[in-house]
Amino acid sequence: MELQYKKAVLEAGCDEAGRGCLAGPVFAAAVVIDKDFDNELINDSKQISENKRIELRKYIEEQAVDWSVAYVESIKIDEINILNASILAMHLALDGLQCRPEFISVDGNRFKKYRDISHQCVVKGDALYRNIAAASILAKTYRDEFMQKLDRSFPVYQWAQNKGYPTAAHRKAIQQYGITEHHRKSFRLLPQQYELDL
Repeated sequence: MELQYKKAVLEAGCDEAGRGCLAGPVFAAAVVIDKDFDNELINDSKQISENKRIELRKYIEEQAVDWSVAYVESIKIDEINILNASILAMHLALDGLQCRPEFISVDGNRFKKYRDISHQCVVKGDALYRNIAAASILAKTYRDEFMQKLDRSFPVYQWAQNKGYPTAAHRKAIQQYGITEHHRKSFRLLPQQYELDL
């Protein structure tokens, strides 16, 4: 895995977590690293166990040159759609950096220009570049932590386990108990054979 997309520039890697969820915010992270950031365990967050992600989050926060995490709530997702909300979350994460990156590398294939800084979208970038992988780990762990806390107020949806993703148990709870203010009303919350009064 390469350190970052461009060589010898101050580059921020960006990624998001929670695009496919039925409930909760979409989170994003921006991470700036340097050549001393050499932990080979850093990888696409989906390829790492939950416990390992938590361990690596601490390493990233301690060893990165700079990092920031931000999120966009479900009500805003419904207003501007999930793609725009994901990009907004990445922009907010970039806003949170203490340093000003010279270049931005983004996981995926869609992004909107951030200020006057050049960027590059990279499909599966979190498996190719360490700065994007680090951002994927931060976005994922912060979002999971958020959903676990939210689960205490809404235990019937099992968000501590499913993190808001469309599991059978989550959809069954929606069918049985209805929805919360944290559900994304613009998403198909139940299969077509069920009807849900929104």
